[in-house]
This record gives sequence, C-alpha cells and structure tokens, in this order.
Amino acid sequence: MERTFVAIPIILKWDIPRRVYNRIVTKSIYLGPYDVLTEQLIAARKSAKMTQAEVAVKLQKPQSFVSKYENAERRLDVVEFLMVCRALDADAVNIVKHADEGL
Repeated sequence: MERTFVAIPIILKWDIPRRVYNRIVTKSIYLGPYDVLTEQLIAARKSAKMTQAEVAVKLQKPQSFVSKYENAERRLDVVEFLMVCRALDADAVNIVKHADEGL
C-alpha cells in the first residue's frame, strides 16, 4: 500500500481577520446574523467619517469598547446600540432594517 501525503496549509491567528477568527473560536450560532448588524454599524461610522476614537469620545467609553463590538468580541445590548446610533447620528431603524435584509 502506497502512502500519499497532502500538504495542509497552516493558518496563523494573525493571518485572518479578527472577526473571522472569533467566529471560528467561539463557534457561536449567533455570530452570523450579528455580523450583519456589526457591518452596518461599521458602515455607518465610516459614512459619518468618524474614527473609533471619535465615537468612543461621544459615548464616553474607551476606544477599545468600539473596537470590541466592531470585531464581534463584544455584543451590544439594545440601549448600547441606540447610544451608538445616536453617537453616529445614524438612524437605528434603518440599520436594523438593512441588517434584517442581509440575513
């Protein structure tokens, strides 16, 4: 019997985006739909031409707070979501509607 070897690429943690890595590691069934909402929040921030640090100042939170919810390391509750939308001067209803369409 002849043995054959298959080369398997090694993917290092820093070779993939954090959001994808978190999805693999946590194996949460809820990250897929949550990612759609996160993408909408990131798009709203970029459309407002704001940095994470600027959003954090408006929220009176550290910049890591914004980074963590944008990278799916942390989830926002409804009140936090509304506060973020207000800081971005974004319509919360439209963000949820677009997220719902993306599911």
